[in-house]
Amino acid sequence: MVYRFLIGLGAYWAFLRQVFQKPEKGSEYLKSFWREFNDLGVQSIPLVFIVSFFMGAVLTIQTALNLEDPLIPRYYIAIAVREGILLEFAPTIVALILAGIVGSSISGSIGNMRITEQIDALEVMGINPASYLVMPKIVAFVLFSPINLIFAMFSGLLGGYLAGWWLEMLAPGDFIQGLRLEFNTFYIVYSMTKVLIFSFFISSISSYFGFRVKGGALEVGKASTKAVIASILTIIVFNYILTDLLLK
Repeated sequence: MVYRFLIGLGAYWAFLRQVFQKPEKGSEYLKSFWREFNDLGVQSIPLVFIVSFFMGAVLTIQTALNLEDPLIPRYYIAIAVREGILLEFAPTIVALILAGIVGSSISGSIGNMRITEQIDALEVMGINPASYLVMPKIVAFVLFSPINLIFAMFSGLLGGYLAGWWLEMLAPGDFIQGLRLEFNTFYIVYSMTKVLIFSFFISSISSYFGFRVKGGALEVGKASTKAVIASILTIIVFNYILTDLLLK
């Protein structure tokens, strides 16, 4: 199993070398970039907003129920919610969700092009299909990831604020006070670093599995499943590594 993993890792790095080669025609890559920017980025905003909103609401409720000690100021609830959203929920949980949605979409679209011989046609025309098809997806998704992160943070905190106010668990003034108290701006840098790296892995791993599809439609489905699993495992592992490196 270790041998197969190393072989796959080597093939993945060789694939990335193909992807990041000089484009044959910059204008076509730019058109593709803006198309992927919309398909992979803009269209994921509603999902990110909704998921983050309810995560923030649930986190506020759970924190409030576990901090009922009268000796603990109520604004500590908002501090805990803020730290949880900024450090973990916004960058990591959202990345795991997008690994399933965006990752399967990327793998499936490239896989379908492979089994319908569209990729072979590009090779016959002298075009590097890995660069032409994959580079715009990776660049667009990575560049849009900070925007998704901002939406996730804002939506999560908004959900927490409204849940605390609606359920009368935390007064709006206490929530705002907690958000502003002892805020560490490095947490934004930390979250941004994580989401950029996670986005790169989601898009590149999904493209890799789609690009290597052999067979028919059934194999495309299997490749999409493998891409999602590999992306999620990579995110979990690198989440630990980045946390250990950046928060020491």
